Order: sequence, then C-alpha cells, then structure tokens
Amino acid sequence: MLNRILEWPRSAKRLFVVALDAGMGLLAMWLAFTLRLESLHRPEGLQWLVYALGPLLAFPIFMNLGLYRAIFRYTGIRALITTGKAVTLYGALLLAILLVAQWEGVPRSVGILQPLMFLLLVGSSRALGWLWLAGSPGKEPRRLLIYGAGSAGAQTAAGLVGMHQYQLRGFVDDDAAKIGRSINGVLVYAPQALPGVVQRLGVTDVLLAVPSTTRQRRRQIIESLSDLPVRIRTLPGLSDLASGRVTVADFQELDIEDLIGREPVAPQPSLLGRDLAGHVVLVTGAGGSIGSELCRQIVHESPARLLLVDHSEYALYAIHHELQALRDQGAHACELVPLLANVADPLRMADICHMHRPCSIYHAAAYKHVPMVEANAGEGVLNNVFGTLNMVRMALEHGARHFVLVSTDKAVRPTNVMGASKRVAELLLQAIAASSQPPFGTAPTVAPWHSPTRFSMVRFGNVLGSSGSVIPLFRRQIAAGGPVTVTHPGVTRYFMTIPEAAQLVLQAGAMAEGGDLFLLDMGEPIRIVDLARRMVALSGLTVRDEQHPGGDIAIEFTGLRPGEKLYEELLIGDHPLPTAHPRILRAREEHAPWEGMQHTLEALRAAALANDTPTIKQLLRQLVPGYQPAGPASP
Repeated sequence: MLNRILEWPRSAKRLFVVALDAGMGLLAMWLAFTLRLESLHRPEGLQWLVYALGPLLAFPIFMNLGLYRAIFRYTGIRALITTGKAVTLYGALLLAILLVAQWEGVPRSVGILQPLMFLLLVGSSRALGWLWLAGSPGKEPRRLLIYGAGSAGAQTAAGLVGMHQYQLRGFVDDDAAKIGRSINGVLVYAPQALPGVVQRLGVTDVLLAVPSTTRQRRRQIIESLSDLPVRIRTLPGLSDLASGRVTVADFQELDIEDLIGREPVAPQPSLLGRDLAGHVVLVTGAGGSIGSELCRQIVHESPARLLLVDHSEYALYAIHHELQALRDQGAHACELVPLLANVADPLRMADICHMHRPCSIYHAAAYKHVPMVEANAGEGVLNNVFGTLNMVRMALEHGARHFVLVSTDKAVRPTNVMGASKRVAELLLQAIAASSQPPFGTAPTVAPWHSPTRFSMVRFGNVLGSSGSVIPLFRRQIAAGGPVTVTHPGVTRYFMTIPEAAQLVLQAGAMAEGGDLFLLDMGEPIRIVDLARRMVALSGLTVRDEQHPGGDIAIEFTGLRPGEKLYEELLIGDHPLPTAHPRILRAREEHAPWEGMQHTLEALRAAALANDTPTIKQLLRQLVPGYQPAGPASP
C-alpha cells in the first residue's frame, strides 16, 4: 500500500491532503459544538455558516505557509511548527469573526475550542504520515554513531530525525566534559570505549562530524576506527552546513587525503600567479585531469585570455562550460577561448599561436595510460614526443616566454613506451634549452643563440581522482561486492591530489630559469594492496582471504600489465636541489645535445607513422638511456 501511495501523482497527493484537512476541520467544528453544548450536535441556522467558514479561512493560510508544498516523508519538526503557526493564525481570525458577528446560536467559545481540536487533528495526521512514509519497508535501518558531539554533530542528529535510513545510537567525542552526558537523550561515549560500544549496540556506520578539525587529527581518528567492522563516512565542510540543514544526502565518502594520509601544502600566492596575471595563457590537454585543474586555477589568477586546447570535443565542452559558468557567476573575468586541435598538427597549432600569441604555455596533452600506449606505440609516440616537439616549435616561433611540460614519474628508467616517450619529451626540451644554435632549420649564428622561451618540466607521480585512478575503481568494485583487483602484491605508487599537483605545476613553472626539471615531493609511496585493504575496512567490510574465508570482499591479483613496474621513481640522478617551495625540488639530469638527437628523432617519426613497434622501441632505447622494454628485447 505504501508503495502505491508513493507512486501517486503529486497533484493527487496534494488533493488528498486538502480533502483530509477539510474533513478534520469539519470534525473539529462538530466536536467543538458538541463539547460546548454538551450534546451531540446537529447544525442548524447560522451554525452552517460557521461550518463553511472554517475551510474558507484555513485553506488560504495553509497554502500561503507552504503546508501543501511539503513532502511528508522528508519533513519533520519544522513542518509541525509551521502547522502550529498556521492553525494559530487561523484560530485568531475565526475567534475575531465570531466575537464581532455574534451570530445567534453560535457560542463564541467555539472560536477557541475548534482551533485547538483542529490543531490536534492536523498535527497528529502530519506526524503519523511523516513517520509512516519516512520508513523503508523491508529494510532494516543502519545503526549510526556520530563522531563529534559539537554543533555539527548536533545538527546532523537533528537532521536524522524521521529519516529511517539511519538509527542514531550515540555520539563519540574527545572532550572529557561531554563524555557520559547526553544530547537530546542520546549518550556521548569516549573514543576508548568504541570497540565495546560498536559490538554491544550493533553499530554499522560511523559518521565523522568534525569538519573543522585538522587533517592530522582526522587521520588519527580514521586509523583508530580502521579495525572496527563499521563503514566510515564524513560530513562536508562548515560552509556547507551554514544553511542549518543536514540530510543523509550530505554524507560523503572519505576524502582522498584521508585515504592516503598526506597533508597538502598551501600554495604560495607570489609564485602561483607570477606568469599568469594579465597575459594570454595556453593549456594543451585542457579537458584532461591535470589540464582541466590547471585551467580552474589559472582563471583565478586574472589572465587576460585562456586558450583551452584539446582534441576531445566532449572534454573541451565540459571544461569550457564549467569555466564559463564560473565567469557568469562573477568568480573570474578571464576571456575563454575553446579550441579543438591536435597538438601534433603543425598548421592548426601555428594558426592558433599566430592569432593569439600566448605568453605562457602549459603542455599537459599526452597519452598516459600505460597498457593503452603499449598496445598503440605509434600513436603514443606521435602524440607524446612529436606533439611536444611541435608545441616547443610554436613557442619559439611565436614568442612565448614560458613553456611548462607536465611529465610523469614513469619517465624515470622507463619499462614502457609511455614512460620512454615522456622521457624523450623531457630530453628534447632540455636539449633545446641548452642549444647554442636555433633548433629548427634556421641558419647558424656566429654568437651563441639563447632561447627566448624559458622551458621547464614538472615530473610527478599518480594523481588521485583522475580517469585512471585506482580509488574510484576500488570504490566501484567494493560497491559491486568485489573482487578488488590489484596487479601485484608488491606494487607501490606515489600519490598526489589533482588540485595540489596543478598548483605545484604553476608554482614550479614560475621558478624556471631555462631547461629546469622540477620534481614534486610526493611523500612516501603507498602499497596498492594496503590502500585496497584500507578502503575495504573503512567501508565497514572485511577482506576475504585464506585467514578470513568468511570475509566480505576478496582481493585478486591480476598480474603486472604490459610495461608496468612494481615501483616508480622520481629522480634519475642523486641529490635534488631545494627550491623556494618546500614541496618542489630541482633536478639536473644529463641529456644529449640537440644536434645529436635530430637524426634519431626523424627515424622515430617515420617508425611511428608506420606503427612499426619493434623499430619504435629500438629507437627509444637509443634516445633514452635506461629504457628497458618489458618482454622480449627489441633488436
């Protein structure tokens, strides 16, 4: 029956409530006359007018206060308070009319008795309907503890009233003054008592309602909960709670920073906008994970114009639409120019650079998926190597002052085509920056030639939340009941969030002197299997393995993919140098002269156009010292 009622059209539900209120209003009027006259009432004369007057007064007031717009199953105490206000106003008008009119046979006390009866009936119907409709038939509510007995925790508890998805069983708080006390009848427990409380009360979920605490303290709390069989979720920040409304929909999965345990470093404003304010800026790969975040941060540094270049129509549309919406809201005033283009197309990129004359170029366009590039080596090289070479040429020929290449830790002693192609891109930038002659066919000069463009490279590891990140994949696999797939038990990776990586790219580029290779401090590497186990545990589930055959989620090892390494590195040499930023290091690595690379690059271009994978790998080994292709060695 409940499901059938919920499927009614909205207009039918509203009509039913109006009819119910009309019936209760007439019943309340009959009860008022009956109590006042001390006999079962049979209306006559002007009394019929009073019966009709009730609905005529009540309905406009109820509609004006929104009682017929409310959705019963999503309302609570506030709706009952509004109902009380509406009936009070109605009662005051009814009593005033009866006092003024003094109709024969109509006791004036009816103007007091009837609103009281009406309030009791309407309030009861609203409360019963709310409690009935809010339930989830056949589904047992999850038993919840709220970690944090402050204002955010209390707001959350108030928002949960009547929402049967969760049943609040208690609060947890570090404040000794709150432990043992209660909030609206719900007890506050000490963190040390959690294991016993979880077992005794059958708790299934813990909600972190500590939005203002430090990242370090959040990590400590999460670690203390990681061995308990509970699902851990979190609230948004304090700004999202400003409205005072907290619903189940506000509960979120744990932040990525909570999962990896890294403390982001705040950007330095003096570095962040140094090469951006008032200039034309071009970002290639603008629709990708890093490129789009670069664009989001660049627009807030007041550039005159931002050129968004991508060869994916949908990706370009998405980031342009997002940034345009921010501009319409007044968040920035940057002119946005979306440009569909392939960075390896010299004519198209020359036309763009000739028309707009970018001052700074951030080159994030690349094919980065290791197995995909391994299976399509020709396209990977054309995009990653010769797309970069083409953008370098555009920067030199059209007077760009800054050029920043977004690189990857997979360029260090690569075992795959993707990493080797990105290392070639680094090498050609270093070689051109150090060259004493113009690199692209211009007649040699007598005096040493100096590049008008400051070239730099920024190398870092995996970014979380990107299209290829493991955390979204693991979340989908856990939600589907597993298994969670990990390539190898020993695989370790460096991790960084996309916003932090983009901020560091902008700041590193501002420190460039020419030919610089910057490394981003990624913290300590993380074993992927440990990350998978942590995510399973924080979802309130257990890992199924030989020691725990009754666990919920299995972890399966699928084997290393083509070209994949057990661990990644950031530095080829030793002893990186510090910079003005604590998370950015400067490396000086050996590279071949530009003149010695050109012949091999032309051969590599021909092999890539022919998609001759063995020759591509052979030439990459010539260009990249330390490149060891996985599988059979190339001749």
